[in-house]
Amino acid sequence: MKNSNSHHKIVSFGEVLMRLSPSENRKLTQTHQMDFYFGGTEMNVAASLSYFGEHTQQVTNVSNDLVGDAAIAQMRQYGIDTSAISKVDHPLGLYFLEVGSGMRASKIAYNRLHGSFANISPKQVNWDEILADAGYLHWTGISPAISASAYETLKIGLEKAKAKGLRITADPAYRSNLWQYGKDGHEVLKELVSLSTIFVGGVNEINEILKTDYGFSKEGFVEASKALIKECPSIEKVFDKVRTGLSASWQKVYGRAWTGAEYLETQELEITDVVDRIGTGDAYAAGLIYGLIHFEDQKALEFANAACALKHTILGDVNQVSPEEVEEVMAGSTGGRIKR
Repeated sequence: MKNSNSHHKIVSFGEVLMRLSPSENRKLTQTHQMDFYFGGTEMNVAASLSYFGEHTQQVTNVSNDLVGDAAIAQMRQYGIDTSAISKVDHPLGLYFLEVGSGMRASKIAYNRLHGSFANISPKQVNWDEILADAGYLHWTGISPAISASAYETLKIGLEKAKAKGLRITADPAYRSNLWQYGKDGHEVLKELVSLSTIFVGGVNEINEILKTDYGFSKEGFVEASKALIKECPSIEKVFDKVRTGLSASWQKVYGRAWTGAEYLETQELEITDVVDRIGTGDAYAAGLIYGLIHFEDQKALEFANAACALKHTILGDVNQVSPEEVEEVMAGSTGGRIKR
């Protein structure tokens, strides 16, 4: 069953970063050259949804130089509407990734706190125009942590989106090292979640926002979800991704949800040869949004989990798979048989 907003675009707000990474699981000390990709959690969601055939638009700043030009060109290749992106005289954010393997964990270092997105301001973003034909607005907890102006710009967008009746998906990841401009991250995230309708997160995120200590069992998740909805009544449903990491190369994922009336759960999917873990949570969020547009809640959850699992097999930040590929995994096709 399609959601009534299915024909409208999906807007994402957040930073676009350049990722620099040695190839073949090397450490930085082992290489003199690196591969680069453009990513960023919200942009990853938009790009994945574009691969699913949805109309997406990114709201962000990029650098006013050849790097920013390349970032915009890449987003256009993904099919993302870039008309709401501003070019400013600040560098594009970077992050460096050492890809782990087996028992060795991946490591990330960011260079983003004074970049182009950190200098976004409310006067740059015409939210009324951007949201006029939108059905969804997606945000994560990383964006308001970057700077006060990013928080202010997002808050205005959320208020306008809520007034227009959009579905607002919140992935309120809390990163304590990012909150450096004087705001209490927990309070800000609770404020912004209270303007949203769909919560993409689990017990960890709820505990951070509500300052509670719910457990990670099914019962703990349901109680935490009920508490969140009581504190933030605009939240209608909670969708969680549960990961078991046996090693950097061997992961298991399943989805669970509280719809406000019932608990839902998917089968666990196992990825025994991880190619790239970056962007798997974003793939889940994109799969969920697509699923909520096109399916009932149970199938939406299954689609999100299968999309997440598939992203582990795709190099780079973006889940470059089609809805048909995701539905094949949902149907049990996990053997990786060659298609001819």
